Amino acid sequence: MSPLRSSRSLLFAVSLAAALAAAGCVSSQDIQGLQSQLSDVQKQMLQLQKQAQEAPSKLEVTNLQSSVGQQMQGLLKTEADMQVKLQDLSGQIEALQAKLEDTNYRLSQLSQQIAATNQELKSFHNQAPPAVVPAPDGSMTAPPQQPPPGGGGSGADPKSLYDAAYSDFLKGSYDLSMREFQEYLANFPNTDLSDNATYWIGEGYYRQKRYRQAIEQYDAVLTRFPRSDKTASALLKKGYAHLELGERSQGVVQLQHVLRSYPTSDEANLARQRLREIGVDVR
Repeated sequence: MSPLRSSRSLLFAVSLAAALAAAGCVSSQDIQGLQSQLSDVQKQMLQLQKQAQEAPSKLEVTNLQSSVGQQMQGLLKTEADMQVKLQDLSGQIEALQAKLEDTNYRLSQLSQQIAATNQELKSFHNQAPPAVVPAPDGSMTAPPQQPPPGGGGSGADPKSLYDAAYSDFLKGSYDLSMREFQEYLANFPNTDLSDNATYWIGEGYYRQKRYRQAIEQYDAVLTRFPRSDKTASALLKKGYAHLELGERSQGVVQLQHVLRSYPTSDEANLARQRLREIGVDVR
Protein backbone atom coordinates (compact mmCIF):
# COMPACT_ATOMS: atom_id res chain seq x y z
CA MET A 1 0.00 0.00 0.00
CA SER A 2 1.32 3.49 -0.89
CA PRO A 3 2.03 6.05 1.84
CA LEU A 4 -0.80 8.28 0.49
CA ARG A 5 -3.40 5.53 0.71
CA SER A 6 -2.05 4.49 4.08
CA SER A 7 -2.37 8.03 5.40
CA ARG A 8 -5.96 8.28 4.18
CA SER A 9 -6.84 4.96 5.75
CA LEU A 10 -5.21 5.93 9.02
CA LEU A 11 -6.96 9.31 8.99
CA PHE A 12 -10.27 7.57 8.50
CA ALA A 13 -9.39 5.11 11.25
CA VAL A 14 -8.48 7.95 13.62
CA SER A 15 -11.75 9.71 12.87
CA LEU A 16 -13.68 6.49 13.38
CA ALA A 17 -11.79 5.77 16.58
CA ALA A 18 -12.56 9.25 17.87
CA ALA A 19 -16.23 8.69 17.17
CA LEU A 20 -16.13 5.32 18.84
CA ALA A 21 -14.23 6.81 21.76
CA ALA A 22 -16.97 9.34 22.16
CA ALA A 23 -19.39 6.45 22.25
CA GLY A 24 -17.17 4.67 24.76
CA CYS A 25 -16.08 1.82 22.42
CA VAL A 26 -12.41 2.81 21.84
CA SER A 27 -9.85 3.95 24.41
CA SER A 28 -7.76 7.13 24.11
CA GLN A 29 -4.62 4.95 23.99
CA ASP A 30 -5.85 3.35 20.75
CA ILE A 31 -6.47 6.78 19.28
CA GLN A 32 -2.93 7.91 20.19
CA GLY A 33 -1.47 4.81 18.48
CA LEU A 34 -3.36 5.56 15.29
CA GLN A 35 -2.24 9.19 15.38
CA SER A 36 1.40 8.07 15.77
CA GLN A 37 1.11 5.81 12.74
CA LEU A 38 -0.44 8.63 10.75
CA SER A 39 2.48 10.90 11.68
CA ASP A 40 5.01 8.26 10.48
CA VAL A 41 3.21 7.88 7.16
CA GLN A 42 3.23 11.64 6.62
CA LYS A 43 6.99 11.72 7.26
CA GLN A 44 7.50 8.98 4.67
CA MET A 45 5.45 10.95 2.14
CA LEU A 46 7.61 14.05 2.67
CA GLN A 47 10.78 12.01 2.26
CA LEU A 48 9.53 10.43 -0.96
CA GLN A 49 8.59 13.83 -2.37
CA LYS A 50 12.06 15.16 -1.57
CA GLN A 51 13.78 12.19 -3.23
CA ALA A 52 11.60 12.57 -6.31
CA GLN A 53 12.62 16.20 -6.63
CA GLU A 54 16.35 15.42 -6.23
CA ALA A 55 16.50 12.39 -8.56
CA PRO A 56 17.54 13.17 -12.17
CA SER A 57 14.96 12.74 -14.85
CA LYS A 58 15.22 10.01 -17.49
CA LEU A 59 16.09 12.64 -20.10
CA GLU A 60 18.94 13.94 -17.96
CA VAL A 61 20.33 10.43 -17.54
CA THR A 62 20.11 9.85 -21.30
CA ASN A 63 21.90 13.13 -22.02
CA LEU A 64 24.60 12.29 -19.48
CA GLN A 65 25.18 8.87 -21.08
CA SER A 66 25.40 10.47 -24.53
CA SER A 67 27.92 13.04 -23.28
CA VAL A 68 30.08 10.36 -21.66
CA GLY A 69 29.97 8.28 -24.86
CA GLN A 70 31.09 11.23 -26.97
CA GLN A 71 33.97 11.93 -24.57
CA MET A 72 35.09 8.29 -24.74
CA GLN A 73 35.04 8.37 -28.55
CA GLY A 74 37.11 11.54 -28.48
CA LEU A 75 39.66 9.94 -26.15
CA LEU A 76 39.94 6.84 -28.35
CA LYS A 77 40.47 9.00 -31.45
CA THR A 78 43.12 11.04 -29.63
CA GLU A 79 44.92 7.86 -28.61
CA ALA A 80 44.87 6.55 -32.20
CA ASP A 81 46.22 9.87 -33.48
CA MET A 82 49.01 9.75 -30.90
CA GLN A 83 50.00 6.24 -32.04
CA VAL A 84 50.24 7.44 -35.64
CA LYS A 85 52.32 10.45 -34.60
CA LEU A 86 54.66 8.22 -32.56
CA GLN A 87 55.21 5.94 -35.55
CA ASP A 88 55.92 8.95 -37.77
CA LEU A 89 58.33 10.31 -35.16
CA SER A 90 60.15 6.97 -35.03
CA GLY A 91 60.60 7.04 -38.81
CA GLN A 92 61.85 10.62 -38.68
CA ILE A 93 64.37 9.68 -35.98
CA GLU A 94 65.70 6.86 -38.15
CA ALA A 95 66.04 9.23 -41.10
CA LEU A 96 67.83 11.78 -38.94
CA GLN A 97 70.19 9.08 -37.67
CA ALA A 98 71.00 8.15 -41.25
CA LYS A 99 71.69 11.79 -42.15
CA LEU A 100 73.80 12.24 -39.02
CA GLU A 101 75.80 9.17 -39.96
CA ASP A 102 76.37 10.60 -43.42
CA THR A 103 77.45 13.97 -41.98
CA ASN A 104 79.82 12.34 -39.51
CA TYR A 105 81.30 10.24 -42.27
CA ARG A 106 81.87 13.24 -44.52
CA LEU A 107 83.47 15.19 -41.67
CA SER A 108 85.73 12.22 -40.95
CA GLN A 109 86.73 11.96 -44.60
CA LEU A 110 87.41 15.69 -44.78
CA SER A 111 89.61 15.48 -41.71
CA GLN A 112 91.52 12.57 -43.26
CA GLN A 113 91.95 14.47 -46.52
CA ILE A 114 93.35 17.50 -44.69
CA ALA A 115 95.77 15.30 -42.75
CA ALA A 116 96.83 13.51 -45.95
CA THR A 117 97.35 16.80 -47.76
CA ASN A 118 99.50 18.14 -44.94
CA GLN A 119 101.54 14.95 -44.97
CA GLU A 120 102.04 15.17 -48.74
CA LEU A 121 103.18 18.76 -48.45
CA LYS A 122 105.71 17.82 -45.78
CA SER A 123 106.95 14.92 -47.90
CA PHE A 124 107.22 17.17 -50.96
CA HIS A 125 109.36 19.70 -49.11
CA ASN A 126 111.56 17.00 -47.59
CA GLN A 127 112.16 15.09 -50.82
CA ALA A 128 115.02 15.93 -53.20
CA PRO A 129 114.25 16.53 -56.92
CA PRO A 130 114.15 13.27 -58.88
CA ALA A 131 117.32 12.37 -60.68
CA VAL A 132 117.37 12.81 -64.45
CA VAL A 133 118.49 9.72 -66.34
CA PRO A 134 119.22 9.32 -70.07
CA ALA A 135 116.55 7.62 -72.14
CA PRO A 136 117.44 5.08 -74.84
CA ASP A 137 116.96 7.75 -77.51
CA GLY A 138 119.46 10.05 -75.79
CA SER A 139 116.87 12.40 -74.17
CA MET A 140 116.84 13.01 -70.45
CA THR A 141 113.84 11.91 -68.37
CA ALA A 142 112.93 11.30 -64.74
CA PRO A 143 112.45 7.76 -63.42
CA PRO A 144 108.83 6.54 -63.29
CA GLN A 145 106.95 7.24 -60.06
CA GLN A 146 106.03 4.24 -57.94
CA PRO A 147 102.36 3.91 -56.91
CA PRO A 148 101.65 4.65 -53.26
CA PRO A 149 101.44 1.63 -50.95
CA GLY A 150 98.10 0.21 -49.82
CA GLY A 151 94.72 0.25 -51.56
CA GLY A 152 92.27 -2.51 -52.44
CA GLY A 153 93.03 -5.46 -54.61
CA SER A 154 90.78 -4.15 -57.35
CA GLY A 155 92.31 -0.70 -57.30
CA ALA A 156 88.96 0.87 -56.34
CA ASP A 157 88.90 4.02 -54.23
CA PRO A 158 87.33 3.04 -50.85
CA LYS A 159 85.90 6.49 -50.16
CA SER A 160 84.23 6.76 -53.55
CA LEU A 161 82.86 3.23 -53.30
CA TYR A 162 81.41 3.77 -49.81
CA ASP A 163 79.98 7.19 -50.72
CA ALA A 164 78.29 5.79 -53.81
CA ALA A 165 76.77 2.90 -51.85
CA TYR A 166 75.49 5.15 -49.08
CA SER A 167 74.10 7.67 -51.55
CA ASP A 168 72.17 4.92 -53.34
CA PHE A 169 70.82 3.72 -49.99
CA LEU A 170 69.49 7.19 -49.17
CA LYS A 171 67.83 7.29 -52.60
CA GLY A 172 66.03 4.02 -51.85
CA SER A 173 68.03 1.95 -54.35
CA TYR A 174 68.55 -0.80 -51.79
CA ASP A 175 69.60 -3.63 -54.14
CA LEU A 176 72.23 -1.44 -55.78
CA SER A 177 73.51 -0.05 -52.50
CA MET A 178 73.79 -3.52 -50.97
CA ARG A 179 75.84 -4.74 -53.94
CA GLU A 180 78.13 -1.74 -53.59
CA PHE A 181 78.53 -2.24 -49.84
CA GLN A 182 79.31 -5.91 -50.45
CA GLU A 183 81.93 -4.91 -53.01
CA TYR A 184 83.36 -2.51 -50.46
CA LEU A 185 83.63 -5.30 -47.86
CA ALA A 186 85.19 -7.66 -50.41
CA ASN A 187 87.95 -5.14 -51.16
CA PHE A 188 88.23 -3.42 -47.77
CA PRO A 189 87.09 -5.85 -45.06
CA ASN A 190 88.91 -4.23 -42.13
CA THR A 191 88.60 -0.48 -42.50
CA ASP A 192 87.00 1.98 -40.10
CA LEU A 193 83.83 1.82 -42.20
CA SER A 194 83.56 -1.95 -42.63
CA ASP A 195 81.17 -2.19 -39.67
CA ASN A 196 79.03 0.60 -41.15
CA ALA A 197 78.92 -1.11 -44.52
CA THR A 198 77.79 -4.36 -42.86
CA TYR A 199 75.10 -2.52 -40.91
CA TRP A 200 73.73 -0.71 -43.97
CA ILE A 201 73.45 -4.01 -45.84
CA GLY A 202 71.24 -5.18 -42.97
CA GLU A 203 69.23 -1.96 -43.21
CA GLY A 204 68.72 -2.57 -46.93
CA TYR A 205 67.27 -6.01 -46.20
CA TYR A 206 65.11 -4.55 -43.41
CA ARG A 207 63.67 -1.85 -45.68
CA GLN A 208 62.78 -4.59 -48.17
CA LYS A 209 61.06 -6.56 -45.36
CA ARG A 210 63.60 -9.37 -45.75
CA TYR A 211 63.90 -9.61 -41.99
CA ARG A 212 65.75 -12.94 -41.74
CA GLN A 213 68.60 -11.69 -43.95
CA ALA A 214 68.61 -8.41 -42.01
CA ILE A 215 69.08 -10.30 -38.73
CA GLU A 216 72.07 -12.12 -40.22
CA GLN A 217 73.73 -8.80 -41.09
CA TYR A 218 72.99 -7.30 -37.66
CA ASP A 219 74.54 -10.41 -36.09
CA ALA A 220 77.61 -9.91 -38.30
CA VAL A 221 78.00 -6.39 -36.89
CA LEU A 222 77.69 -7.69 -33.32
CA THR A 223 80.13 -10.59 -33.75
CA ARG A 224 82.74 -9.07 -36.08
CA PHE A 225 82.70 -5.54 -34.71
CA PRO A 226 81.71 -5.76 -31.01
CA ARG A 227 83.09 -2.29 -30.27
CA SER A 228 81.47 -0.60 -33.23
CA ASP A 229 79.35 2.49 -32.76
CA LYS A 230 76.69 0.57 -34.67
CA THR A 231 76.19 -2.18 -32.06
CA ALA A 232 73.32 -0.40 -30.28
CA SER A 233 71.53 0.23 -33.59
CA ALA A 234 72.16 -3.36 -34.70
CA LEU A 235 70.65 -4.71 -31.45
CA LEU A 236 67.64 -2.41 -31.77
CA LYS A 237 66.89 -3.28 -35.39
CA LYS A 238 67.49 -6.98 -34.72
CA GLY A 239 64.78 -6.77 -32.06
CA TYR A 240 62.47 -4.99 -34.50
CA ALA A 241 63.09 -7.67 -37.14
CA HIS A 242 62.24 -10.51 -34.72
CA LEU A 243 58.98 -8.76 -33.82
CA GLU A 244 58.13 -8.32 -37.50
CA LEU A 245 58.65 -12.07 -37.95
CA GLY A 246 56.27 -12.78 -35.04
CA GLU A 247 59.12 -13.91 -32.79
CA ARG A 248 58.02 -11.88 -29.79
CA SER A 249 60.24 -13.43 -27.12
CA GLN A 250 63.44 -13.01 -29.18
CA GLY A 251 62.47 -9.43 -30.04
CA VAL A 252 61.82 -8.54 -26.40
CA VAL A 253 65.18 -10.00 -25.36
CA GLN A 254 67.06 -7.90 -27.91
CA LEU A 255 65.24 -4.67 -26.97
CA GLN A 256 65.84 -5.30 -23.27
CA HIS A 257 69.51 -5.89 -24.09
CA VAL A 258 69.60 -2.38 -25.60
CA LEU A 259 68.16 -0.94 -22.37
CA ARG A 260 70.71 -2.74 -20.21
CA SER A 261 73.80 -2.11 -22.34
CA TYR A 262 73.03 1.40 -23.68
CA PRO A 263 70.57 2.94 -21.17
CA THR A 264 71.20 6.58 -22.11
CA SER A 265 71.27 6.17 -25.90
CA ASP A 266 68.64 7.19 -28.45
CA GLU A 267 68.30 3.50 -29.28
CA ALA A 268 67.31 2.82 -25.65
CA ASN A 269 64.51 5.38 -25.90
CA LEU A 270 63.23 3.73 -29.09
CA ALA A 271 63.49 0.27 -27.52
CA ARG A 272 61.55 1.44 -24.45
CA GLN A 273 58.83 2.92 -26.64
CA ARG A 274 58.47 -0.26 -28.73
CA LEU A 275 58.31 -2.48 -25.62
CA ARG A 276 55.50 -0.37 -24.21
CA GLU A 277 53.64 -0.54 -27.52
CA ILE A 278 53.60 -4.35 -27.38
CA GLY A 279 52.54 -4.39 -23.71
CA VAL A 280 55.85 -5.12 -21.99
CA ASP A 281 56.29 -3.40 -18.64
CA VAL A 282 59.37 -1.14 -18.73
CA ARG A 283 60.51 0.37 -15.43
